Amino acid sequence: MGSPCDILKRREIVFHPTPPGQVDRALELLAGLPALTATRTGPLSLQVAYCVADYTLEGLENGLAAQGFHLEGSLLIRIRRSLAYYSERVQRDNMGKPEHRTKNYQAHMEAWNKRPHGDHDETPLEWRQYK
Repeated sequence: MGSPCDILKRREIVFHPTPPGQVDRALELLAGLPALTATRTGPLSLQVAYCVADYTLEGLENGLAAQGFHLEGSLLIRIRRSLAYYSERVQRDNMGKPEHRTKNYQAHMEAWNKRPHGDHDETPLEWRQYK
C-alpha cells in the first residue's frame, strides 16, 4: 500500500450502459497512450493506472467524452470523480510550486529606522504611561 502522496494513481472509469461496447473501444483508445495502462474491471468499468505528472482523471475522462463516450452520471460516481479531480489538481499544483524565496529584511528595517517617516507619537512620555 502506498502513501497518500503517491504520484502513481489507479482510478476507475465507469461508463453508461448505452451505447454498448464502450469499454472495449475505450481500452483500444487508451492503449495508444504512453505511460498509461488500462484494464477492464467489469462490464461497464475499467481501471487506469498513470502518473499524475503525465495524466489526470479529468483529462482522460474529458478526452473520452470528446470522442463520444458516455460516462456514468450517478451521484456517487460524480462525487468520487469530483474528489479525484480536485485532489489531482492540487497535487499537480504542489508539484510545480516554485521554491520558497526568502528575503533579507534587515536592510529594509535599517533604512526605515534612519529616515523620518511620520510614525512617531507626539504625546509626552508621562501621558503615555498608565498610572
